[in-house]
Amino acid sequence: MEEEGGEKIRIAQVSCGTVYGLVQHEIERAAEEVGAELVIPEVDLDYVASKTEEFGYDLNNNYGLAVALARGYAVAEGLNDVDAVFIAGCHKCPRGAVIRTEIRRIIQERTQLPVVMYPFTERTKAGELLTRMEALVTIVRRRWILERTRQEGLTAGIDSGSTTTKAAVMLDDQVLGATWSPTRDVVTTAEKVYAKALELAGVKGSDIEALGTTGYGRHAIGEHFNADLVQEELTVNSKAAMYLAGIEKGEAMIIDIGGMDNKIITANDGIPDNFTMGGICAGASGRFLEMTARRIGVDVVELGRLALDGDPNKVKTDSFCIVFGIQDLVSALSRGARREDVAAAACYSVVEQVKEQLLQEIDLRQPAIEVGGTSLVAGVPKAMSDVLGFDVIVPRYPQYIGAIGGALLSSSFR
Repeated sequence: MEEEGGEKIRIAQVSCGTVYGLVQHEIERAAEEVGAELVIPEVDLDYVASKTEEFGYDLNNNYGLAVALARGYAVAEGLNDVDAVFIAGCHKCPRGAVIRTEIRRIIQERTQLPVVMYPFTERTKAGELLTRMEALVTIVRRRWILERTRQEGLTAGIDSGSTTTKAAVMLDDQVLGATWSPTRDVVTTAEKVYAKALELAGVKGSDIEALGTTGYGRHAIGEHFNADLVQEELTVNSKAAMYLAGIEKGEAMIIDIGGMDNKIITANDGIPDNFTMGGICAGASGRFLEMTARRIGVDVVELGRLALDGDPNKVKTDSFCIVFGIQDLVSALSRGARREDVAAAACYSVVEQVKEQLLQEIDLRQPAIEVGGTSLVAGVPKAMSDVLGFDVIVPRYPQYIGAIGGALLSSSFR
């Protein structure tokens, strides 16, 4: 992925436990695959001691965290020649989560270096790290793209996701046409939705001045359509969410509860600095809502409307598992529970699991922007606002975030 003929991007690795956790080799593989060079900041014992004291947190019982903290300070103080920072730590370590967040804050307060964090597990593989590493390289090499705040000209974007493929056509900040379809064959599905988006927009493919692709199938469809921009979804979705919400500067948190998995991204000025994904159980996804809607005889959008008039506390769901969760709701219906209460309980169950799986891995930020198809299920944003304790923003066209992001960012290549 090393591009534009430049030198390798130097990524500072600030971490604890990656060797012991057997993931260091995977981190190195991911960096190599995106054409980056990993740099481990050098610190001596005196520096570690002084920075631990400066930080004011007792790390005497965890020397690995103390060294990670000192390496973070070394980067923040410009003692290393690096272009970006990758912060990693074990997801099981609560103290480590605090230190990771503070290291990020210190580096971002004192430098302009892009930072991405990752809480690893013993099963972490290089493929899971690629999106983050690719995002760091993108931010360094193409930061000028991510500074775009307005879509210009006639451009298009295609988001090839694992479950759905979306396409959008835009002209000078206006969406002319957008559509989606379940993902089957990656290229064939992309051709279908792109053609439909062009039809809705009333333009021809030859009229499009620039095209951007993102999502799981971005490389295949990027090559097929000879796209001007082929970009991972971390930077695209961060920028697009803040763009759609009308937020140009400052921090934000982007929440995307998808059809089969869910993502949370934290961003600063539209540039991502942390990203986490859940997908172990579909109980934390739109699939759970679809199954609940089928059980009460409505579509998923109507389920969202019903949830607004329901009381989730009247229907108890003891399990986040999609199978047992549905059993809980079915049992409640058999006992005469109102459909509204069951719909509300389903929305809150999904949101609570997203919080349990994801929010413990990142630092909570405001404003929160909710995107993806489930953001149109009215009971879900309401539940999210209640669970977080503050209102979430649902911007225009939230279900087309990746496609619109592709159209926005590709307009830099007109």
